[in-house]
Amino acid sequence: MTIEAPTLIEDEALTIPDQGQYLRWTPIVLGAFVATAFNFTLVTFGVAIGLGVSSTSPTWRDASIALSLLSGLYLILQALVSFGLGGYIAGRVRGDIDATSSAEGEMRDGLHGLAAWALAVLLGAVLAGIVSAAPVNRASSPTTLANNTVAEPLLSYELDRLLRSSRRSANADISAERAEAGRILMTSSSHNGVNGDDRTYLIQQIQALTSLSAGDSERRVDQALASSKTAIAHARRSTIVLAFSLAAATLLGAVSAWAAAVAGGRHRDGAPLPEWMAFADRLEPKRTAAP
Repeated sequence: MTIEAPTLIEDEALTIPDQGQYLRWTPIVLGAFVATAFNFTLVTFGVAIGLGVSSTSPTWRDASIALSLLSGLYLILQALVSFGLGGYIAGRVRGDIDATSSAEGEMRDGLHGLAAWALAVLLGAVLAGIVSAAPVNRASSPTTLANNTVAEPLLSYELDRLLRSSRRSANADISAERAEAGRILMTSSSHNGVNGDDRTYLIQQIQALTSLSAGDSERRVDQALASSKTAIAHARRSTIVLAFSLAAATLLGAVSAWAAAVAGGRHRDGAPLPEWMAFADRLEPKRTAAP
């Protein structure tokens, strides 16, 4: 007599949960879109109220270091809020996955928030690239593109003062001379500064373009070199603040997205927040029973 073995394989197959779909891209994309839109809104608002980290306006370069630090702090805070909101949405609408432990569910919620953060960063980079490329696309001609240098947006005010003349015709084209003067002024921030030959050549060019005397042309060039060196130093300081603020905002945004996604998953499941996140419960005074 033979005894048939029970078909445990089929029964076990019916009870094993589906673990194939570890990430769900619908909540990730939704959270990334919300984070990008909210981030863009807050950045635009910050620029509108004067909290932009950098600007091409000459008046910005006269701003104090406190304003630069405040602008960088605002960039970090808005990143925490934006990425936190996107991460919370990604964790909140992820949907429950059966047969997962509390630690595993928290890990999956956090990964969804982190994925939403990464996608939002990429979307923000693409949007920033499109906005930055817009002025280049509005250039009038290839000649204008060739004559424009990095000195033009940075030292436009110094170049205006350097080449200002009431005797020159309004239709005179000095774009080539302006670009050349800008490249010379850019060397004022170097270790050795502007060499003597470039300074002499620039004085002669100013004298020919503005019909000033040699002494007046020399004084104007010296003032332009000193102003350019100061402007470049301020712009470099703003660039350092911008780079540090962007790096800190991006990294802290990842932490915010992870934590917010975990909180969203807890709210979705009706579970209390983890101990490292339950600040409100610790701050609330303990209630005493009524006599």
